[in-house]
Amino acid sequence: MEFLRRLFGGGQPGGASGDGAIHIYVRCNRCQSPVHVRVDPRNDLIADYGDDDSATGYALHKEIMDARCFRIMRAEILYDQARRETGRTIEGGTFISEAEYHELAANSQAPR
Repeated sequence: MEFLRRLFGGGQPGGASGDGAIHIYVRCNRCQSPVHVRVDPRNDLIADYGDDDSATGYALHKEIMDARCFRIMRAEILYDQARRETGRTIEGGTFISEAEYHELAANSQAPR
């Protein structure tokens, strides 16, 4: 039974994020809407090759759309060979912290 629990994700009680995913939080520069993006580093990162055709690290190119004004934000995040972040840029949005995301999301849900 333990095998089935691990296979179908039953090992994390309460939906805890122990899946090894990278979570990105951004805010649209136009409408200020917060967006949460989940990235699977095993499948979504692209090998970044140097001049000698050997992998020097990884890159993530992500187009992100918010649910309010539907404007596309383009993010690029660079990683080293151990998949540790080394740099990030974004067009049309701003990177925010998880706490800022939850605060903005709560405020946008509040009745006006």
